Amino acid sequence: MTEYMGDGLQPEDMEGASDPGSLPGIVRRVRESTHPAVMLARDIAWVLAVVGAIALVLFLVSGTWPAVVAIESESMVPNMQVGDLVFVVAPDRFGGLQTWAEGELSGYAPFSTYPDRQGAMPYGDVIIYRPNGDTGVHPIIHRAIGSVDGTGGAGYITKGDNNQGIDQNTYYPGIGTIQPVRKEWVIGKALFSVPLVGYLPLNIIPFAALILLLVILHELIGGRSGEEESKKPGTGKKGKRK
Repeated sequence: MTEYMGDGLQPEDMEGASDPGSLPGIVRRVRESTHPAVMLARDIAWVLAVVGAIALVLFLVSGTWPAVVAIESESMVPNMQVGDLVFVVAPDRFGGLQTWAEGELSGYAPFSTYPDRQGAMPYGDVIIYRPNGDTGVHPIIHRAIGSVDGTGGAGYITKGDNNQGIDQNTYYPGIGTIQPVRKEWVIGKALFSVPLVGYLPLNIIPFAALILLLVILHELIGGRSGEEESKKPGTGKKGKRK
C-alpha cells in the first residue's frame, strides 16, 4: 500500500523540496532567508521584475519602443512643457499619422490647446523621430507639419510649436543639417502626456540611487530590529511539549 502525506504528496515528492542542494530547496532558502544581503537582493529582483512587466505591457499597447519619452526642452511650449511624460504609440496605431495639412482638413489637432509661436492653431500629429536616422543621438519630438517627395529627399517636415522655423533648416551637432524625416526614422507619435512625471526619467540616475539607498536602509533597520528582538529574554524558541 502506498502511504500518502497529509497534504496529498507522496514521500518521494518531498525529497526535492527538503534537499537544500536542489533547486526547490535553494529557492525556498532564498525566499525565507533573513540575511540582509539576501533580503536586499530579493527586493531588487522584485523591483526589476515589476519594471520589466510594466515595460512589456507598455510595448504591447504602444507597438513601439521607447513607449514613453520625457520633454527636455521648451521647443513644444506651451502645448508640451518641460517635465511632461509623453506616451508614444506606433505611427499607425489608433489611426494613421496625420501632418498639419491633413489634420487641418480633418479637424485633427492633438496637443493644440494654445497657438504656436507664429500665432496659428496647430494641427496634426506630434511625432518622435531620430534625426537623419542616427540612433546615437537623442530623438526629437516635434509636430509633423507637412511632407515632401522630391529630389531633396522624401519625408516629413517637422517643427516645434515654439520654434521660429522648421527642423529641416536646423543644424544638429554631430550629424549636420536635419533632413526630411523618413518613415523608418519615426519612432512613433505622441498619444497623451502627464505633467511633471517626466522629471523622474530626466533624473533617473539620482532617483534610482535614492531608491536603492532607501531599500538598503530599510533592510539594515529591519535586520537590526530582528536581532534585538531575538536577544530579548523569553523570545527564544520553546521546546515542543511531549
